[in-house]
Formats: sequence, C-alpha cells, structure tokens
Amino acid sequence: MITQQQLAQLADQVSPMHVIVDADGQILSAGPTLKKLRPDEEWVGQAFFDFFEVSRPRWVHSFQDLLSTAGSKLHMNMRGEPSTGIKGMLAPLPNCGGAFINLSFGISVLEAVQDYDLTSADFAPTDLTIEMLYLVEAKSAAMEASRQLNTRLQGAKIAAEEQAFTDTLTGLKNRRAMDHVLGRLLKSGRDFALMHVDLDFFKQVNDTMGHAAGDAVLQHVAQVMVECTRQTDTTVRVGGDEFVLILDDLTDRKMLRKIAERLIARLEEPIPFEDKLCHISGSAGTSLSTAFEKPDIATMLHQADVALYFAKNAGRAQHFFYSPEMEEEGATGASVSERPKVAE
Repeated sequence: MITQQQLAQLADQVSPMHVIVDADGQILSAGPTLKKLRPDEEWVGQAFFDFFEVSRPRWVHSFQDLLSTAGSKLHMNMRGEPSTGIKGMLAPLPNCGGAFINLSFGISVLEAVQDYDLTSADFAPTDLTIEMLYLVEAKSAAMEASRQLNTRLQGAKIAAEEQAFTDTLTGLKNRRAMDHVLGRLLKSGRDFALMHVDLDFFKQVNDTMGHAAGDAVLQHVAQVMVECTRQTDTTVRVGGDEFVLILDDLTDRKMLRKIAERLIARLEEPIPFEDKLCHISGSAGTSLSTAFEKPDIATMLHQADVALYFAKNAGRAQHFFYSPEMEEEGATGASVSERPKVAE
C-alpha cells in the first residue's frame, strides 16, 4: 500500500498545485507551486480554509460541505494579497476520510505568472497551461515585433514626407511645402503676410567665385532668414536665389517692415567663404491676406512678386508692400524668375 509520503511525492510530480487534507480538513501536503504562492506560510498542519475561500458552490462553509462537492468544479480565492483566483476539484481518499484536491489557476494564470514569477517548471509537463503560456508569449512577441515594425514604418513615412517638403541644400521648406502651408492657412481663414525675397548680386558670386561659394551663401542666407523670423513662421526656398516667408497671424505693417529691414541689413553683411568675402543684398515685396475678401495663393504670390520687382527697380536692398498702383506703373505680371533681371 502506498504511504502518505509516497503519495505526496507522486502528487508533487504530476500535480504541483495540489492539497491533501485529512478527515478534519487539516493540510497533510501541498504542492511546490502552491507553496510559492504563500512562501512564508507553513502549510502542513493548517486548515484548508485558512488559505482558501470558496466562492462557488455558495453553500460550502465547512469541510464536510467541501467533501460533498466531490467531482464538481470549485471556485476559490486565495486569502490575503494577491487574492488569486483558483479552480479545483476534490477526490475523496479511500479509508481515511481525507481528500485530494487538484488545483489550477484557470483564466487567472497570466496574472498568477506575473504576480508570483512562475515559470514552466512550476506546472506539470502535461498541463495545457504551458501550451497557453507559449501561445501568449508568441502572441506578445509577434505584437511587439509588429509594434516595432509599425514604429519604423511610421518613422520612415515621416522622414519621407519631411524630405519631400524640404530643400536639400538649405534645409528650408520647398515649394511643395509652401503650397501645403498656404492652403492650410487659407482654409483656416487666418490672417498672414507673404514676403517674397530675392537676393541681389548672387549671380556675380556664382560667376566669380564658383558654385561652391554660391551654395555656402544660400546656406548662410537660410540661417539668417530663420533667425529673423519666428518659430511659427515658414521660410521657403522656392528656387535659385528666391525665398518666400509666410508670416502667420501677422499683418501689422510696422512689424513686417521691421522684419524686412532687419533681414535686408543682415543680408548686406559680408559672408566669409574660404579666404574671401561674398557680398550680396536682398530685395523684398509683401502681400497681405487682409487685402482680400477671399485670398488665393496665386494672387498673393503675384502681388508679392510685383512688390519685389518694384523694390528691385527702386535700387535693390529695399522692401515694399504691394499696392495696385505698382501694376499701373509698369510692373508686369510675370514672375521674377521669368523676367529679365535688373543688371547685377
């Protein structure tokens, strides 16, 4: 006949979450995994109900009630914290009045694994819990891989969009970005100013000092324009030595005039390149959205361009606001890049 000690050793192997109780409901043996749930407690010799509270069947209040549930599923909770949910089934032991109670975590297994730092070694090899844990781990790994992939794809998308909107030489926004920003402003109904800036004497730098010097000048100009405007403004290189400043929520002529004057003054400062100095200046023309009942991009660009050409003809290194009289005085509707430039 198998002894109590042999029965406990066998139960530890095949059912690491078990309790063997005597006829009085005192614990004779507890599985190693079960002991991990309350490692500071002495299980043997304690009453079963000192560790477990039976929630179903609701009529179980004593050990005799518990014995009468043989073959039925038990729903319990561990007393104390954490109050882990436990499932169980009782089988009476012949000739002694005691019982063998096999236990499991059921759907609470994930919380139990986290709460008690359990591993596969804490479950019977044939326990389907192991298979479920593997599936959960595989799902978690797949979800993490998917999350990382989505993060990389989102980053690549943002980088591609940023590159599509950026002038590669200067790091400023490009014409495509300008159209996007202007379209958004017009849709929102916000007031803004559009300042068209063209460099004076830039062709002379390119012709006499080479394109490397010209590139250095454009990069320096881009930095100056960023420094002379606000973070909420948009600075655009529309091509060659032409730039557009979109000044959001700013139509005050006095403030705009100060920005233009500061920018023109900075552009007149000599720009070092290798052991030489590059000399340029800048002319600017500004159109205001408040001049329209419903402004549109093409008209505002045209007006800023007319004002710019007027500044060029007035002697360069100047700034003008658009007025209809400029058109009457002979400024054409062609863009600056399409007109013959004033000799430089």
